[in-house]
Amino acid sequence: MGKLRFEAIALLCFILILPVIGASESSRPRGVGPEFAKFYKGQDTFKCISNPSIQLSVSQINDDYCDCPDGSDEPGTSACAYISPLSPPAPSEVTVGVFNETSALPGYYCKNKGHIPSYIPFTNVNDGVCDYDLCCDGSDEWEGVGEIKCEDRCTKIGKEWKKQDELRQKSLGAANKRRRELVSDAARLRKEVEDRIQTLGTQVEGAQMKVANLEKDLADIERRERGKVIKGPGKGGKITILSSLAKDRITELVKNLGRVRAERDGARARIRELEGILTTFKEEYNPNFNDEGVKRAVKAWEDYAARDKGSDSDPAHDRDLDEILKSDAENGLNWEEFESTEQDDIEVLYQFEEYLPKPLRDWLDQKLRDLRIMLIDNGILASPNTDTSESKVVIEARQQLNAAQKELEDDRNELRSHKEDLEKDYGPDEVFRALKGQCVEKESGEYTYEFCWMDKTTQKSNKGGGHTGMGNFVRIDKIAVDEDLPPDGKGLGSGERYALKFENGQHCWSGPNRSTQVILACAEKDEIWKIVEEEKCVYRMEVGTPAVCQPVSGGNGAPVKDEL
Repeated sequence: MGKLRFEAIALLCFILILPVIGASESSRPRGVGPEFAKFYKGQDTFKCISNPSIQLSVSQINDDYCDCPDGSDEPGTSACAYISPLSPPAPSEVTVGVFNETSALPGYYCKNKGHIPSYIPFTNVNDGVCDYDLCCDGSDEWEGVGEIKCEDRCTKIGKEWKKQDELRQKSLGAANKRRRELVSDAARLRKEVEDRIQTLGTQVEGAQMKVANLEKDLADIERRERGKVIKGPGKGGKITILSSLAKDRITELVKNLGRVRAERDGARARIRELEGILTTFKEEYNPNFNDEGVKRAVKAWEDYAARDKGSDSDPAHDRDLDEILKSDAENGLNWEEFESTEQDDIEVLYQFEEYLPKPLRDWLDQKLRDLRIMLIDNGILASPNTDTSESKVVIEARQQLNAAQKELEDDRNELRSHKEDLEKDYGPDEVFRALKGQCVEKESGEYTYEFCWMDKTTQKSNKGGGHTGMGNFVRIDKIAVDEDLPPDGKGLGSGERYALKFENGQHCWSGPNRSTQVILACAEKDEIWKIVEEEKCVYRMEVGTPAVCQPVSGGNGAPVKDEL
C-alpha cells in the first residue's frame, strides 16, 4: 500500500514538472545555444548581450531586423549576418563572456538531436540550402525559402558518423600507442647519449693525463738524447767512430760494385751471342726471296754493324775495378789502427770509469751527462744531434704522444657532438629523436620523393639519373591549422600542427636554393600524403605520423574533421 502511494506521488510530481520543462525549452528563442539561454529568459525586456544599456522588447527578438550592435537580438535569422563570424566554433569551444569584437553570438545553434549540436554562420540561415554537414536537423531553413524543406537527417547521419568515429578512434588509439612507444624509445636514446657523455668525460680526463705524461716523457727523452756522446762499436773518440762508420760504408760500396760488374759482364756476353746469331742470319739468308720483312731486318743489322760501337771492354777500367775490389789488407788499409787510437780526454774519462765500482760509475756517468746537458742548454756546447735524424727511442716516444693526442681529440669531438645533440629541438617529448635518420618515400609522377627525419628531403627521377636535394633540416616550427592549412587535408585529431623546415637544397636554375616545408599531422603510420611545388623550387610536403598524435577528448565535443 505504501509503495503504491509513493509511485502515485512521484507520477503526480512528474506531471506537474512537465509544463516547467516545456516552458524552459520554449523560452529559449530559435538559434540560441544553451550557453546563452540565460540572456533570453525570465525578463520582460531584452538587453543586448555586450551592450546591456540598450534594452529591447521581447517581441524584437528574431523579428528579422538587427537592433543590437552585437547582433544578439537576431539569434535565429540572418538579419545581423554582416557582423557575424564567418567560421563559428564548435559548441564545446564556446566561452560565454568572451565575444567577437562585433558579434556576441558564435552563430545559429542547431540542436541536431541524435547527432552532435553545432553552430553555423548566420549567412546560412534561410538561404535555401540544406546544410546537413553542420545542421543535420534542417532547422536553419525554418522559413522554407524557395519552398525548400530540409528534413531531419540527424539520426541517419549520427549513426554513420558514430560508425566512422569508432574506426577513427580505433586508428587514433593505435597511433597514440605507437607514439608512446616512440616517446619511450626517444627517452632511452637520450639516456644513452647522456651515459655516453659521462663516459667520454672520464675518458677525456684520463686521456689528458696520459698526454701530459707522454709530453713530459718525450721532453725527458729528447733532453737525455741531446746529452749522449756518440760511440761506435768499440771504445774511442770521434776518429774511431768515423773510421768504423767509414769501414761499414766502404764494405757496402765494394760489395755493390762487384755485383754491378758481374751484371755488366753478363750483359756483354748476351750481346755478343745475339750479334753472332744476326751475323749468321745475314750470311745465310737468300736475297732472291722477295720477303720485305727479312730484307728490312738484314738492312737494320748492316746499319748497326757499320756503326762505331767502341771496344767491348777497356783494360784500364777493368784494372781500376780490380784494384778497388781488392781486400783492405791488399790495399794496405788497416782499420784496427784507427779503431784503437785514443783521440781525446773523453776517451780517457771513459777508460777511467772502468776502474770504478758499478754504482759509483753509474752515478758519475749520470752527473757527467747532466753537466753536458746543462752546457748544451746554455749554449756552451753544441748539440751533437742537430744535424742528424732523431734516434729510435725519440721517434717511438713521439709516436706514442701523437697517438694519445689523436685519441684525445677524437674523444673531445665526440663529446662536443653529443652535447650539441642534447641541446637540439626534437619536438614534443623529443619524439623525433626516435625517428632520426628514418626515411619515407612516395612516388608522384616522374619522381619519387623521400623525406628523412631530421636530415633531408630528396627528389629522385624515376627515369634514372642523379638525385636532387630539396633541402637540409634546419628547425621545427609550430603552425596553426586554421591559418595556414587547407580544410580538405588528412590527419587524425585537430589543433596545432608541427612543420619541419628544410633549407639550402640544390640550387635551382635561375632560381633560389631548393627548400621544403614538411607539415606533420597525426596518422597511424608514417606516410607522405601530398607534395606540392608552391612556387619555383619551394616545396610543401604533407606527412602523416603517429609522432604528433594527441589524445582526443570525448564528451560533447564537435566531430573531429579531417584537416591538415
